[in-house]
This record gives sequence, structure tokens and C-alpha cells, in this order.
Amino acid sequence: MFWIVILLIVAICVFLPSLWVKHVMEKYRQPADRYRNRGSGGELARHLLDRFGLSDVGVEETSVGDHYDPVAKTVRLTPDNYTGYSLTAVTVAAHEVGHAIQDSRGESLFLAGQKLVKAAVIGERIAGVMLVAAPLVLMLTRLPQAGALTIMIGVVSMALGALVHLMTLPVEFDASYGKALPILKEGDYLHDGDLEHAEKILKAAALTYVAASLASLLNLGRWITVFRR
Repeated sequence: MFWIVILLIVAICVFLPSLWVKHVMEKYRQPADRYRNRGSGGELARHLLDRFGLSDVGVEETSVGDHYDPVAKTVRLTPDNYTGYSLTAVTVAAHEVGHAIQDSRGESLFLAGQKLVKAAVIGERIAGVMLVAAPLVLMLTRLPQAGALTIMIGVVSMALGALVHLMTLPVEFDASYGKALPILKEGDYLHDGDLEHAEKILKAAALTYVAASLASLLNLGRWITVFRR
């Protein structure tokens, strides 16, 4: 019962940040044509990259979520943000350009974050394999200890992945508040009165990784419950 209660608490903690992030992003997609006279999110991203001497960094439309790809040197924006003219579109574009600036400057925080993300991906893959393989190991060896050890390796790998997501938060907040916010403010890219709303969007963009981390913890809690049985 204790672990079920913990799992429910974690589930609530997961869904609330996710719902808040989604609410903020959707709220400021209206009016959809607010920045039509100034340019879309994709156009602003291209302008900012050129302004900071990053003409070699591309801007593309994607369907897998807004992000900056340090390997391909490309800022990728979802259709609503790439072709959109909303406050959300231009603000998210500035956030992702912030990551490109971090990369171009070789900032230690960003480079460390990239290494952590790679480690998290590996950890999550190991966790998936171990947790799926646990019943098979138990069946083949007929040793409860072997199955338990396999599950424990998977759980630990998953926990490390969740921890990594939390450790990358400083990188996200720097992209939002250390890079994008000053650019939007000092460059006079926003309409009067929009800056305070843009700050909410930038916070939501950074906290996307909190939701991802909490989702990992929720999955981890589920497996701990299974393990205890």
C-alpha cells in the first residue's frame, strides 16, 4: 500500500508540470498571427543565427519536438513554431537558438549536458533490455536471485536516466534566461507587454525536461512496485 501511495503521488507530480507546460504553450499560440508582420518562428531563428555568426547552423521543421541538434548543427522546430506567427512560436525559436549559441561558444555546461544526455539514453536502453529480459533470465536459470539482480540493474539504469534529466536543467534555464530572454528584450523583437508572457513560455520550455524526468521516475516507481512483489 505504501508504494502504491508513493506511485500515485509521483503520478500527480508528473502530470501537473506536463499539463502546465502544455497549457502555457497553447495559451500563447493565440492570436496565431500576432507576429505576422515581423516573421515566423523559423524566420526569427534564421535571423538570430545569422546575427550571432551562426550561418552554418540550419533551421528545419520537425515532427519530433522542438530541439537543437548539436551533431547536425540544426535548430528544429515543430510545424506550429516553424511556420507560426504566435508569441509561443517566436519565443520557443529563441530558446532553441540559445542552445545553438551555447554550442558555438563551447560552454562547459552545455557540453557536459550533452554527455549526460547520451549517458541517459544508454541507461534507458539498458534498463529496457534488463527489465524485459528479467522473466527470461528467471525462467532459464531458475534462480530468483538472478532475476532480481537483472531487475535491479534495470531499475538503477532507469534511475540514472531520471537523474540525468534533472541535471540538464541548468542548461535549459541558461538557454531560456541567459540567452533567449536578453535577446528578445534587448533586440526589441517583441510587442509591448509581451515580454512578461514570453518569460512564462521560456520557463515552460526549460521545464519540459522536468516533466521528462518525473515521467522517468513514475516508470521507475512502477518497476520498484513490481520488484517488491
